[in-house]
Amino acid sequence: MYSTADFAHTSSRRRPNGFTLMELLIVISIMLILMLIAIPNFNKMKATANETSAINSLQAIYKAEIQYQTTYPSNGFACSLAALGGDPKAGPPTPNSAQLVQGDLSSGVKAGYTFKIVNCTKVTVNNTDQITSFDVTAVPQAVGKTGNRGFCMDAYSEIRSDPSGGTNCTQSIQ
Repeated sequence: MYSTADFAHTSSRRRPNGFTLMELLIVISIMLILMLIAIPNFNKMKATANETSAINSLQAIYKAEIQYQTTYPSNGFACSLAALGGDPKAGPPTPNSAQLVQGDLSSGVKAGYTFKIVNCTKVTVNNTDQITSFDVTAVPQAVGKTGNRGFCMDAYSEIRSDPSGGTNCTQSIQ
């Protein structure tokens, strides 16, 4: 039958170091399943972060508008983001380049949102147009990807949202 030498030989046979192909395939399959679960959550988190950035950018624009109105009272508010922006290396601030907001925001595009100053109301005082009111809009560049809601802010700093991602802002932001 079998001798003890045969048992000693089979029990001393060692498994090779490393993983088998089947073990590696199982690990890769588990990783793929986890990635499929995580990617939609990552996109939702990114859209939420972009929305928060858009609200903060609207607040920064409002503060820049107040500072602009204080600095250039004969002009009133600025009616363009370019007027609020400007390059400090180009010289001192002017009404057309007040250097009050950062370059990415003055370009109108930041964190997946497009910003615009709209609905400017003006009066003419001493042959100079003075902007007395404005609205600012922030719309996602790709609704559902870079953000879900659009935002609007008026000259009184009230921020409202549009759940469909446009500028029909009817819901108040708390």
